[in-house]
Amino acid sequence: MSSKTTNVLMAGVGGQGVLLVSETLALAAMTEGLMVKQSEVHGVAQRGGSVASHVRFGPRVASPLIRCGEADVLYAGERLEALRYAHYVRPGGAVVMDDRAIRPVQLPGAAETTYPEGVPAFLQGKGYDVLAVGAVGAAVELGEKRCANVVLLGAVSTRLPLSDESWKTALEQRLPAKILDLNLKAFETGRRLAAQVCG
Repeated sequence: MSSKTTNVLMAGVGGQGVLLVSETLALAAMTEGLMVKQSEVHGVAQRGGSVASHVRFGPRVASPLIRCGEADVLYAGERLEALRYAHYVRPGGAVVMDDRAIRPVQLPGAAETTYPEGVPAFLQGKGYDVLAVGAVGAAVELGEKRCANVVLLGAVSTRLPLSDESWKTALEQRLPAKILDLNLKAFETGRRLAAQVCG
């Protein structure tokens, strides 16, 4: 077993289920007997603000927080969150993002701001391994837009050293039985999307 600690920063907008998928990742790592540390930053998530969760796992993990430039993988629920947290990713690390835009809530009377374009290409130009998938579109095709976070988690899983069985066990432990089958399909869809982008 490698002595390396794997660092995953999971970021999104309030309501995207970032905390659910970070807990699922933590469970998958624990299933393999690894030490896991997790820390959450809620911010103004309930008002559509940014929310992030740090997940670190390995044979021995000291701190729950990831330092800037040390994340192996960034899970980003939309393009702006990928930009907001990219500085946490190590050189050559992976940025796995839902390739969609969620415009920040505007303050009354504030000037309209332009949403940044070309985010995947910009991050690739910075040397990151960028995987942009249409998680929401895939979730809608499955019949439930709310499982987009698990579609994206499936894509993220292709960049992490955890077994398929550990992921399945974690999903079974974390999700209610009535939505488990849908989310298992969502997870596999994310893995398939990742393979298509890389293929």
